Amino acid sequence: MAEAQGAQRRGEALASVNGAALLFDRSGAAWWPEERMLVVADLHFEKGSSFARRGVLLPPYDTRETLARLEAACAVYEPRTVVALGDSFHDLDAAGRLAPDEIDRIRALTGRHEWYWIEGNHDPEPPRDLGGRCVAALACGPLTFRHLPRHGARPGEVAGHLHPAARVTVRGRGLRRRCFVTDGSRLILPSFGAYTGGLDVLDKAFAGLLAPSFHAWMIGQDRVYPVASRKLG
Repeated sequence: MAEAQGAQRRGEALASVNGAALLFDRSGAAWWPEERMLVVADLHFEKGSSFARRGVLLPPYDTRETLARLEAACAVYEPRTVVALGDSFHDLDAAGRLAPDEIDRIRALTGRHEWYWIEGNHDPEPPRDLGGRCVAALACGPLTFRHLPRHGARPGEVAGHLHPAARVTVRGRGLRRRCFVTDGSRLILPSFGAYTGGLDVLDKAFAGLLAPSFHAWMIGQDRVYPVASRKLG
């Protein structure tokens, strides 16, 4: 509990998901103190180079930025276990486009922590030469981690894929931010990758996944803010 209180003082938010006390970090990672587990979703390594191959030129530094944020989160929380909730690699060839130093940095992370790559729709076969274990889903206590949120799933599902974002009106101006979204039974994490964007939680893609009285935990500059679904625009 002391660790959770200390994290809250850094601007993180404490929430319960199917009885598990989780901290929502401003980076977009979720921290489970009881299990010393860090959870991230949708890293999308090498999305920039994938777009460049199709003629859409983006600065080719997204993997480095995403890795830096991931390394920073691991340095803060010192997790025993890290779970990457799928779409960690933007396509099946993404690992082959990693720079040598980026490969070394990923291997350093997977060597330092118990690491799970959840299979995603972009990376149904995550590379097996970067360390860590590749699994379709992972069950731990009251929580089950997978990439795609499922209609009718049992309580405790923790997923990614949808890249949730929310919009509120503040002093007459619209404000849109990435967010965690949960109804206390299930959780969908925001995307962690530098080039991943977000989908509004009121979009029909979220329909039926959560109870109507869910909360969007919006990531602000200094803290994570809970906003009730009825206040979203």
